[in-house]
This record gives sequence, structure tokens and C-alpha cells, in this order.
Amino acid sequence: MPFFSPRLSLDQLPGVTLPPDSLQTLHSASEFRLKLLELIRNASTRIHLAALYLQQDEAGAEILDALYQAASSKPQLDVRIFVDAHRAQRGLIGQGKQAGNAAWYCQRAEQQPLANLAIHGVPVQGKELFGVLHLKGFVIDDQVLYSGASLNNVYLHVGERYRFDRYHLLQHAELADSLSQFLLTQLAEDPAVIRLDRPVSVDKRLQRLQIRQFRARLAQAQYQLPAQTAGSPSIHPICGVGRGNPFNKLLLQLLRLPTQQLVICTPYFNLPRSVLLQIDSLLSRGVSVEIIVGDKLANDFYIPPEQPFKLIGCLPYLYEMNLRRFARKRQSYLQSGQLCLRLWQHAANSYHLKGLWIDQHYMLLTGNNLNPRAFNLDLENGLLIHDPAQQLQAQREQELASIREHTTALRHYRELQKLHDYPDKVRKLLGRLGKLRIDRLFYRLL
Repeated sequence: MPFFSPRLSLDQLPGVTLPPDSLQTLHSASEFRLKLLELIRNASTRIHLAALYLQQDEAGAEILDALYQAASSKPQLDVRIFVDAHRAQRGLIGQGKQAGNAAWYCQRAEQQPLANLAIHGVPVQGKELFGVLHLKGFVIDDQVLYSGASLNNVYLHVGERYRFDRYHLLQHAELADSLSQFLLTQLAEDPAVIRLDRPVSVDKRLQRLQIRQFRARLAQAQYQLPAQTAGSPSIHPICGVGRGNPFNKLLLQLLRLPTQQLVICTPYFNLPRSVLLQIDSLLSRGVSVEIIVGDKLANDFYIPPEQPFKLIGCLPYLYEMNLRRFARKRQSYLQSGQLCLRLWQHAANSYHLKGLWIDQHYMLLTGNNLNPRAFNLDLENGLLIHDPAQQLQAQREQELASIREHTTALRHYRELQKLHDYPDKVRKLLGRLGKLRIDRLFYRLL
């Protein structure tokens, strides 16, 4: 039997029953940080954290200190952190040459060596540019804390600024076991995965071979769940890497399902062509489509005009140009209200939300940015919730209300700036990139 039929069939998508009271939605980065620290303090058997990075700053140090405290006070506790190997071994973009977080991990391990704490570096590709570990989910005992957030000051709101994401706590032993087993068997035990809390010394040629073999194995890997028929509501974990992977197929099939409404959150407006085609199909069928995206001022890479300009600062403008072209072609739907485009902006904070809501029956929790990079390069995962009886409706509406709080709905595509309106350095550079068609490469890789 194929993994997916031409139409989405939950009978073919492994999942487990999700009791309504086992899901809790958190609504802020601060609440997320406090909950994570509470779970770490109270852990008794396992702490398995997967994130793009654990940063050497105040918030990162608070988390790492809490992990060391938990591991040292409870020798039976298995503590493992999974981060992208390449990201951990370089400094911050635009900050010059730096040792990276891996040097900090080694220093911390030397100060307090613990046999039950390990930091694993996962190399999804030979170079960071061509694919990273974008797998999400923190497993702590029988609980799963799921968010697209990484671990640093801005994601955890330590300081004045925060980066807004989605945050969900699931009390679910079977789901926790499934996510944990994947981390242990598919990642921790693979020869391509390195220990970052130890000095890294690898044979480059052997490493390249191991990474290619690792990526091939990941392309076949999926979460394992008990063979059973899930009740309602249900939750279905899924992952994927590379073009045409099962997660991509699920995303596209989900986009065919709406009969009334689709809501999409994405931080960077750079939707793959296959997703755009599905959106246009829904609009032609009369389905309401709402897309909530970050304003360019709320983009991770936005640089205020008074600060020194860097090439990476062009990205928010590229995404806005993309959004303007999208809105211009669909202005009639904007005008009628069938298409709603919301821009999120709150002071100097940034926006990092991802996910789908479909006809009040499906909700997708994911770190997937719904862009070409996510569809083709990165290792991604998600948790699909099916709620046909709408037992989670109140939480769903509360979360969407929280997300919409700092948004403005576009009435016309001309409300978005165009190339002529941008700062001189941005305008000149984007003009040159457009003439050389290099902007298309940017859209594929970033």
C-alpha cells in the first residue's frame, strides 16, 4: 500500500489519539522559556532537545546551565542536545570570524564532564548553504514541547526584543517515545553525526562520504508509532528531507483539502511554485485564503537604515517584492476579501511563525518555512493534528487571535513599497541582482 493515496487518507498516515486535555498552547516567547526551564528542572528520565542552534548568550547559557544542573543531580537522566553541525561551528552572520558555539560547548564540558550529557552536531549536507537540521521538538520525559524557535536571547525573550513563534506542549507518552526514538536511532547513532562537546577532528574525505550516506538514510526515515487505529482528535508526526519527500507530499495534499478556509503562517514570503498553484486553485474554487507573514521590519535580517549596511539586509526587501508581485496578480481576490494578506509587526520584534489551519479540522505544527529551501534542502518535520469534532476549537481560535493581534490586513498591493521606495544601497544592489537574475538563486537558497 503506498504511503499516500491521491487524496489524503489518515488511515495511511501513522498517528495516535490526542486527548483534548493533553494539548496546551502557549502564547509568548517568555512563557515558552519559563515552561522549558520548568520541564528541565522536573525531568526524571530523558531530555532530548532538537533545534537549529543553542546560542552562546544569556538565554543559551541559562538553558545549558539548567541542563548541566539536571544531569549532574540525576545520574539516571539521559540529556542530549541535537543542533546543526555547521551552524554550531561558525560565528554569527556579519560578525566577522568567530569560533562558534561548538567551542563554548567544549569549554563547558571540560569544566564539568558528565557521562549522561551529550551535544550532537547533525550535518544534513556537506555545507550549511545546501541544507541544515531544521527538525524541531523537545522531548522531556513523556512531554513534547514543540516550537519553531531555536535557543537564544531573541527566541526566548531575554532582553528587550523577542522573536514571535508558535509554542505547544503535548502530554503524550507515545508521541514523546516516537520523537525520541527518531533522534536516538536516526541521528545520535549515525557515524556522520559528531559530538560537538568534544574537540572535532574528522577526515574530510570520509566525512563527505558519511554525510552523503546519512542524507540517503534520512530520505527513507520516518517516525515509528504503535500499529493502531487513532481516535479523534489524532496527531501524526512526519518528517522529510529532499525534493518530493513524504512531508512535502503531505503539505501539498493538505493544501488540496480546504472547502471553506485556509490559513497559512510563514515568516519569509517565498512560497514554492507548487504551493502557489494550490493557492490559486483554492481561490478559483471560492475558498477563503488568509496568509499571515512578517512585515519587512519584522524580518530576522532587517537592518535599520541608520546601521551599517550588509548584503544579508537585502533579504527582507526581496521577500516584500515577492509579496507585492503575488498580491498584484491577485488584487481582485484581495478586493473582494476572499484573499486576506496580513503583515505582522510589533515594535522592534521579529516574526518566525509557520503552520497551516484547514477548515477547522486540521492544524499543522511545524518549523517548515514553506519555501524552496525547506522543500528541497533542509531536514524538516511537523505534527499534523486532525480534529473533526472540533474539540480543540477554542485553543485554535485563541492562538490565531494572538497571532493576528499585531497584524495589519492589506487592502491593495500598492500599500507595499516597491524597488523605487527602498534605501539607496538596497535599491542599487537589488537592481543589479535582478538584471543578473541572481535574485532567483537567493530565493532558492535563503
